Amino acid sequence: MSIFRYPLLVWMGIAILILSLGIRQSFGLFMTPISQSFEVGREFFSLAIALQNLLFGVFQPFVGMAADRFGPRRIIVVGAVAYAAGLYLTSVAVQPEWLYLTLGALVGLGLAGTSYVIVLGAVARAVPAEHAAKAFGLTTAAGSFGMFAVIPGAQALLTELDWQGALQIFALACALMLAFAAFMRPREAGALPTTTADQQSLKAALSEALGHRGYWFIHLGFFVCGFHVMFIATHLPSYLADKGLAADTAAMALAYVGIFNIFGSYFWGLMGDHFDKRYVMTSLYVLRAAVIAAFVTLPVTQTTAGLFGAAIGFCWLGTVPLTSGLVRQIFGPRYLSTLYGLVFFTHQVGSFLGAWFGGYLYDATGSYEPIWWATVVLALVAALLHLPIDARPLERAPSPA
Repeated sequence: MSIFRYPLLVWMGIAILILSLGIRQSFGLFMTPISQSFEVGREFFSLAIALQNLLFGVFQPFVGMAADRFGPRRIIVVGAVAYAAGLYLTSVAVQPEWLYLTLGALVGLGLAGTSYVIVLGAVARAVPAEHAAKAFGLTTAAGSFGMFAVIPGAQALLTELDWQGALQIFALACALMLAFAAFMRPREAGALPTTTADQQSLKAALSEALGHRGYWFIHLGFFVCGFHVMFIATHLPSYLADKGLAADTAAMALAYVGIFNIFGSYFWGLMGDHFDKRYVMTSLYVLRAAVIAAFVTLPVTQTTAGLFGAAIGFCWLGTVPLTSGLVRQIFGPRYLSTLYGLVFFTHQVGSFLGAWFGGYLYDATGSYEPIWWATVVLALVAALLHLPIDARPLERAPSPA
């Protein structure tokens, strides 16, 4: 299936992800100005972002279940409103503790309602199974394009205005998600017909997944992905600043992560449609380990920072189409938002630890080096975890007439 034949729902989902994830990935640029404004250490901001990611994951299974029952449109509307409120209230906070509620809880809820789980669940039911991983890759790439487009804009806003004004403009941008959500119809032309699997109850689907060993290996692998992504997104700007590089170098490196992940996400999704997803995932994690190890071994310069952003960007969110594709391949599309939402919760537990522990370890030791090497080891463990997964589609008995 040509990407130009995808239904409107797919393209509206892409537009929502560009805004939602583009704004989210820019938060690392706000660490220094917010920490200085409130006269707190890096651990405080790290903990607020870690809480955001943890609650993002906690909310995800519930909004996934709601989307499976009520459709994605209503969930995206609620998520966009919460996202905008969280950003605006952060900008007017007068006490740093408010950030746990605003930047943490409200933005976490907003992300849960406007990101991958909701959009991929809708895409899974609008695109045939043999093209699902490619469609997931294209959709995942949208978040990366948002990173590429939004991060330079965030840096420009921080330069021209201040961090409060930048967050207020981002809050206004969330209103666009409401407009895009109007086109996220629960059923699109070309959606899959009702099958025996569609008659399965949610309780039965959950029992089936939780009893499948491979489902837990998928959880563990995605935990590592979350740890990697949020540690790098939150702490890379500060790490580069500690090495004496200018702030625009960090913005450039993160923008490279975004632009190269556009190609990487689509590439890994395409590979997942043509080859065994388990082995593709293993290859991705081995590549991540090699890229991170090279970055922390070589001298940190503007050139190596840019090369790192490009290389890690190529395998940044390639896990998303492969992980969601594995869940769909094994369990079918009916409850993908729910089952992938649970997997995403584990991802966000990793994100919480990556964001918070990076700041904690830095404040305790004055160095990021130990945690960089920990990410290398975790990548190799994740590579091995995917090999024993039984990825065969489950066979279910026909429902009685």
